[in-house]
Amino acid sequence: MKDLFEKIYKDKGPLGKWASQAEGYFVFPKLEGQISNRMKFQGKDVITWSINDYLGLANHPEVRKVDAEAAAEYGSAYPMGARMMSGHTSLHEQLQNELAAFVNKEAAYLLNFGYQGMLSTIDALVGKDDIIVYDVDAHACIIDGVRLHMGKRFTYKHNDVESLEKNLERATKMAEQTGGGILVISEGVFGMRGEQGRLKEIVALKKKYNFRFLVDDAHGFGTLGKTGAGAGEEQGVQDDIDVYFATFAKSMAGTGAFIAADKEIIDYLKYNLRSQMFAKSLQMQLVVGALKRLDMLRTMPELKNNLWTIVDALQSGLKERGFDIGTTQSCVTPVYLKGSIPEAMALVRDLRENYGIFCSIVVYPVVPKGIILLRMIPTATHTLEDVEVTLNAFSAIRSRLENGTYKRLSAAVAAAMGE
Repeated sequence: MKDLFEKIYKDKGPLGKWASQAEGYFVFPKLEGQISNRMKFQGKDVITWSINDYLGLANHPEVRKVDAEAAAEYGSAYPMGARMMSGHTSLHEQLQNELAAFVNKEAAYLLNFGYQGMLSTIDALVGKDDIIVYDVDAHACIIDGVRLHMGKRFTYKHNDVESLEKNLERATKMAEQTGGGILVISEGVFGMRGEQGRLKEIVALKKKYNFRFLVDDAHGFGTLGKTGAGAGEEQGVQDDIDVYFATFAKSMAGTGAFIAADKEIIDYLKYNLRSQMFAKSLQMQLVVGALKRLDMLRTMPELKNNLWTIVDALQSGLKERGFDIGTTQSCVTPVYLKGSIPEAMALVRDLRENYGIFCSIVVYPVVPKGIILLRMIPTATHTLEDVEVTLNAFSAIRSRLENGTYKRLSAAVAAAMGE
């Protein structure tokens, strides 16, 4: 019999094996200072394009004031208990009611964390006789929720409605045999590529197939739609989304999440979401803070307008300079370059050390080999000057990538990696 840890000693995983070269700089970096468009990284001032603070609320003075007052009044522990037992308050109910109204649903329910909440929602919605059909590029929280499912599941090609329909045909035949139902899952905005899920086309398939539709709109909530209610509002199909999910970790600049649906569905989920039933209630400090943030989303449209001024300037500027930003239809701004992992490391180090630009780097196995993805998150706190400085920096690093500078600089790293 093997030692349980033997496999860990031999294989640290596709990302963990690079820890000695990457940790502390490329992964697990330490950004310092107040959350803003400009922060410090290893003592240097950098323009920060990797913070999900879309509307600039994280360090907004009104938000900071309410957060501080709530902490002083309630501390960071209250209420001490699970919602069902002792952690329920009128403010939790108020926040749920306001969120439901904002996203045009009958009811909503608070979740302590987005990741666990989505995982648990999927687990509660389906049984062993049901079938799940989901986008192959779904977020890890969706994939882990599907892993809990003891029944059948099918993936469809990313944002490919024809592939979805083929899988719905398979799922329908299987559901007729098992006596179960079908749950389709998509993201409102795919956080790596920035593409909106094809919600309108998926909803149209309801005329032909019997399924329920769950949408993870973490990146769409607060940034898309006339009022900021998300990708469903943007595409005119919010009413046809059966279960709507969003997190507070993006536009709301906080901690927590929520699901929204018809009242009967939310009533069911309240009593069957294991990640909420057996966990401490969302603390009051966060609830009060979320109420303030939601009020600002509703009453300050200039926040979203400012965000999109920056988004439009950044994305149009990149395209004008010939950069490949894929097919993004949201604030998420991917920049695709060609190169190896060692070249990516040299490029990002140059970008941070010599140009003062900090953005997230994504390489294989998250994206195909030979691709370097620089993922940028514009926010309402960025300025047009930030955009111009960044565009100039990107032009410079592309030239150095194409003329082989980074390949030469990364030769030792490449040799150590066996590249």
